[in-house]
Amino acid sequence: MRFEPSSRIPRLPGNDCRPEEPSDTRSDGFAGGCISLIVLLIEIPVAFLLGLTSVIRGWGRVDEQTVAPPMDWVPILWLGGFTLGVLVIAVIFLYSAHPFAGAVQLLVAAIALSFTIAAWHGQYERAHPPEPPTRAGMPHTPSNHVTDR
Repeated sequence: MRFEPSSRIPRLPGNDCRPEEPSDTRSDGFAGGCISLIVLLIEIPVAFLLGLTSVIRGWGRVDEQTVAPPMDWVPILWLGGFTLGVLVIAVIFLYSAHPFAGAVQLLVAAIALSFTIAAWHGQYERAHPPEPPTRAGMPHTPSNHVTDR
């Protein structure tokens, strides 16, 4: 290892005391943007088909049942799997030094997570409808009541 006269930091052999060259470990923003665009162009039709199948699947239900239906976990698991897939892609991008592409994937994952939570909430509300009010809970209004005067 050689030392530069003005620095106490040793230089590794093979650099020939030239000014420091840019590191090859980080790629440029253009490559990250192109990769992010390609992955988004793949994810958009997948998300569209996922939403379409969830809507079509919901059309087959009969909403007028006397007993509350059980929770339908299929749309929740589909959306959760999509969210998990996007998160894995984001981690791979961030690990491979594409911060822009990773940040875009994290944003898509946050949006997919909000849709997953909304689907869970909708299924929970469908499976646990509010109970109708009872006669004891209703305010007492005197009707056809004779009062003493």
